[in-house]
Parts: sequence; structure tokens; C-alpha cells
Amino acid sequence: MKIDLGHGSYPLVLPSVRDSRLHVAAVIITIHVLGQVGLHFAVSVWQIVAAILTCAILEIGITFHQQKAIVWPASAMLTGSGVALILRVVGTPPDDHWSTFGVGAFAAVAGLALLSKYAIRYRGAPLFNPSNVGLVATFVVLGSTRVEPLDFWWGQPNGWLAVAYVVILTGGLLIAKRLDLIALAVMFWLTLTAGVGVLAASGHCVIANWSFAPVCGVDFWRVVVTSPEILIFLFFMITDPRTAPAGRVGRIGFGALVASVGTLLLAPQTTEFGAKVGLLAGLTLVCAARPALDRMLPQPHSVADDVGRYCFGAGRLGIPRAAVAAVGLTALMAGVVLAGTPARGEAHIDATAPEVDASRMDPGTFPPISVDGAVTDWDPTLTGPAIQAILLTSEQNLEIENNALLQGDPNLLTQVDHGDRLAEMQDRIRESTTAGSTRIDHYHPESVDVSLLRPFGKQDGLSLGLKSRGVMTSETYDASGRLQERTTSPFSLTFVVRRATGARWLNVAVLPAEDDGLAAQ
Repeated sequence: MKIDLGHGSYPLVLPSVRDSRLHVAAVIITIHVLGQVGLHFAVSVWQIVAAILTCAILEIGITFHQQKAIVWPASAMLTGSGVALILRVVGTPPDDHWSTFGVGAFAAVAGLALLSKYAIRYRGAPLFNPSNVGLVATFVVLGSTRVEPLDFWWGQPNGWLAVAYVVILTGGLLIAKRLDLIALAVMFWLTLTAGVGVLAASGHCVIANWSFAPVCGVDFWRVVVTSPEILIFLFFMITDPRTAPAGRVGRIGFGALVASVGTLLLAPQTTEFGAKVGLLAGLTLVCAARPALDRMLPQPHSVADDVGRYCFGAGRLGIPRAAVAAVGLTALMAGVVLAGTPARGEAHIDATAPEVDASRMDPGTFPPISVDGAVTDWDPTLTGPAIQAILLTSEQNLEIENNALLQGDPNLLTQVDHGDRLAEMQDRIRESTTAGSTRIDHYHPESVDVSLLRPFGKQDGLSLGLKSRGVMTSETYDASGRLQERTTSPFSLTFVVRRATGARWLNVAVLPAEDDGLAAQ
């Protein structure tokens, strides 16, 4: 088929229905649809369209210039949809399907990713998976205050999530089998499972924007190895036939190496952002080493390209490669534990408040409490009694803050405050000492609205917002502890709490009731 353009006639090349790229596209587009209608992905339709259209237009223009033909941009559209699936722009309005916020960023990242496959080549093919290298470069350059990857955790088990798993696993396995990449995928997952297992057993913790508390140990391991994002990375990025080795030995080694490097890069990270970027960067670095790796591997599809023969055969030093691999695996696990030192232990400390009856709120006479549906959707246990207990803890925290101010004891604060609130209250103690007078505030809420708060541009965890209205009593004491003044006034504030260090809910901020620094979910 030809199309007449201007004074010429040019071939029109359309993909075959048997083209595996169309099958991959079907899976990815299905996940995009599920993300919009049921999984609450923080990405808009226009952001997705911008990434895909940018890649498609660039690809059509480049291939037309090179081949004088109009070629359906199947690979380019995969690059665009892959970028849109993983990339998130900080500040995108939640659940706004038609937001144009950040559209330019999606177009720019997708365009640069697409161009990388023409700019960086090896043996006539792209050296890097285009979407992978584009995303890694973006995350490293812009950082978590501007962009972030798709979350490891997609929400509580429900029908939408079950469908997503079925689509990813079924589509991924069928496509990987057809491309003879099952062994690569399995080796990656097994190596990652073992490496992250060792890391988790060492006490590894990360802070995630979908968790009220640090994600540690077994929970960290389970989240990573069962993450839908990891499965997408496994089936639709690592198993790119144009950037993976062609031989059987090479593909198995490639899968193990990507998982090993990714785990080592993940190990020192204390936030989910760092962990995800580390895993993604593992593929980038191993692809960069492809020219050197290929010189060490047998010729693809040759007699020597046999996994058993290669592993149990002798290497250059006359030692069986399996023995060398066992030593290397042991060294890898030791390296993972050593590299994970910065993210171990300190983040997971159960803070216990002093044994004092500091609360002025009578649990039997709570104010009216309304709980946003997003709270119970996120965590079904956060219902009446649990929310009342959190509200009581927050009130106790506030009164213990008052004790710390009156006693000039910052050690009390570390048991009830964290992050910005801790720094604010420590400053107040210093200011009170300098001024010779102390002001404390007692809050008497008359209504409380509970919502989920997810900070824009910060990797410091999911929080609950206790939006409260009522009456505040302020008291001023002199240096000897004598009451100098007492006033009352209405207040409208959001008390932000999070299990930032373990089991106890800590005060992490006190904000005006309407504040755009946090996103209500």
C-alpha cells in the first residue's frame, strides 16, 4: 500500500497482527485503563497521550527520513506508553483524569527516551531500553521533588488489582514465552527475591508515601517481590529482545546480573523513590556493560551456548564457572548487607510516650468525627474505635508538647513529635528559654474530619490529617512557672499524624485547615 504525499508516493508499512509489539501494547494499554478507572494512578489521560504521541511523531519523522516510507511507529508507541506508565510528576491533581498538569514533562521525557535509541547504538540496535534509560536519567537529574516512579504498592487487594495481576502475568508470560525470554525473566525474579530477602533479613527499612510507618523486614521483601511494578519491569522492560543478549547463557546471566546490580543499588536507599530508581538503574548499568559482557559469553545458539555445559565447564583459570558463581553469589549477599547499612534499624523504633495522663479529651465524649472514604479504602481497619484511638493519641501528644515547653525538656518531644513538628517545637523551647516566658495551647475540638494526606515533593510517608475546629485556650507562664495570662479563641487547624518511627502515631505537622502543601487522597 502506498500513500501520495506532495509530488511523491510512499509505502505505508503497518504492523502484522502477529507482531509481539502489538501484544505488549495491548497489555500496557489495559493497565493504563485499569489505572484510570479503578487503581487511582496519579497520571492523567493527557499525560499518557502526550508521551505516546510525542514518540509516535518523532519515530514517523525519523523513519520517513531514513527509509522514505511511512512506518507504523509500534516500538515508539511502546516507549511512550512505558514512560507514561512509570513516570509521575509531583503535583498532578489526584483522580483528575483530564488534567494537563505536567504534560510537557511527559512529552519531553518520552521524546528524549525515543531519541536515545537512535543516538546510542550497539551492533545496529539500541544499547539501552529507551524508556528505561530515559526514566532513570529523569529521576536522577530532577529528583523526588519534581518526579517519581510508579509505586511498588498499588493498594489494598480488590477486584481491580486482581485483574491487573492477571493481565500482567498472563500477558507477560505469553509474550516472554513467544520471544524465548522466560529463562531471563525467571532468573531475574529469583535473584531479586534472594537478594532482597537477605537485605530484608538484615533489618532494611524504607519510607514510602503509601505507608504510615517505615516498611521494614518481611513487609519490605513481600512488597518488592510481589509488586506489580516489578512484574512490569520484568516482563516489559528487561525482556526487550533488542537490548537483551541473544544467547541462552547470555540471557540467563543478564537476568541475574540486572537483579544483582539493582539490589546493590537499592540496598543503601532509605526511601521508596531511591529503591525504585536503584532497581531501574540496574538495567541501565548492565546494558551499558553489554559490549564487555558479550566478549565473555559463548556465541549465541552455538554448541557452547548450553547453560549446563557453560556453568560446569572450566573458565580461564581452570576453575568450574559454577564454583566461581557460588563465590560471587556469596560476595553479592555480603555486599548487599554491607551496602544496606544506611537503611537499617534506626528508622524502625517504636516510640512510646511517657506514662502520664496528659490528655484533656474525655474518650467518652469525643467530638463528631467524619472519616473520608479514601481512608478506609486505603486501610479498612481505620474505622470508629481505631480513629478515636488515633485522635486521643494526637491529643496526648499535644499535651506532652506542652509539658516539654513548661519543663524546657526537648527529650520529651522526640517521643511524640517527628520531622517538621519536632524541629518547630525544639525551636519553641529555645525561644521560650531566651524570652523567659512560655506559651502553651490546649485544644478543645468540636468537630474532626479525617483524611489521607500525601506530601507533594517529599519522600516522608503517608499521613492522616485530623482537620479540627473548636476552641483553643492559650496560657502564658513566666520563668518561675506562674500563670501570667489565659485567653480563648476559635481555631481551625489540621493536625498531621504518622507512624513515622514505628507503632505510635506521632505529630508531624500542624497546618492551617486549608493547606496546599499536602495532597488529600
